[in-house]
Amino acid sequence: MPTLNTFLTFFGASVLLALSPGPDNVFVLLHSAVHGRRAGLLVVLGLCSGLLFHTAAVALGLAAVFAASATAFTVLKLCGAGYLLWLAWGAWRAPVGIMDSDTSPPMTAAQTFSRGVLMNITNPKVAIFFLAFLPQFADPQQGNMALQISMLGGVFILAALLTLSTIAWFAAGFGQVFKQSLRAQRILNRVASVVFVGLALRLATVQR
Repeated sequence: MPTLNTFLTFFGASVLLALSPGPDNVFVLLHSAVHGRRAGLLVVLGLCSGLLFHTAAVALGLAAVFAASATAFTVLKLCGAGYLLWLAWGAWRAPVGIMDSDTSPPMTAAQTFSRGVLMNITNPKVAIFFLAFLPQFADPQQGNMALQISMLGGVFILAALLTLSTIAWFAAGFGQVFKQSLRAQRILNRVASVVFVGLALRLATVQR
């Protein structure tokens, strides 16, 4: 198994990567600001659950298929882009109203969690990133490679969980201010919609 020093180095790199601007943390920030802290944390759990899929894909070699097959890569990225456009449409049409801090999110916990899972697993760049990133910290001389990659994936998920949960927590506090203003809510929904469209276009045009 990897050494303690390898785990610590990998954890630090994972935190920095989770903090760097990207679809996941932007998605968490906007969702938390619009729907509240509970919804934001559920999305984080969904995103991190999606990382389990990518970790398993790398450990089992499935990610290599998406890296090698132009068709598989294109199909998955278009599915992801379509899902983001659907989120953009929903954000643009979202109703507004004065809400107190105890108002529950409009979606169920399962729906919110599923939104995070789908957001993550339909992004082929995550699979290819894991394929390129995780093996760098695995050493064939330290034992079974699939087991090492699975353990490193677990460390990355922990780093992402802590980092994205922090973003969700503070973004939700910021969003409470907007919930007391109909105009501010409408602006925030429009901003979220535009950002989702931008993320969809970025994903749809990304190259392997």
